[in-house]
Amino acid sequence: MLPQFLMPESVARQDGAGAEIALDAGRGKSLLLTLGITRIVEQESLDVSVWGSPDKENWQQLGAFPQKFYCGTYSLLLDLTRHPDVRYLRAHWKMNRWGRGEPAPLFGFYLFVEEVQMRAVGAA
Repeated sequence: MLPQFLMPESVARQDGAGAEIALDAGRGKSLLLTLGITRIVEQESLDVSVWGSPDKENWQQLGAFPQKFYCGTYSLLLDLTRHPDVRYLRAHWKMNRWGRGEPAPLFGFYLFVEEVQMRAVGAA
């Protein structure tokens, strides 16, 4: 089922969580998460974390990007080998805005997930 969007590109103005996706073949493997921030205004921050669940009921945080303030593309390696029971993933985000102007934050962003392809390096 991977690669796919964990959070399709959207514009958000408040904290939230995305829909869960089933890992299927990605269970217990290393995943590469790509956070793309496409729209932002000054004096605000975005915190994005990834949560996992074995049953869609009990969720635990598995990883988080460092706090972001600028547009760009950011990567995070998520090692699920220590969490073989995790069958579902979803994204959570928190926003903060300070200073003058509109008090509500505004972010355009997406989160993409794909399986890491490991290759052995042999001696020539």
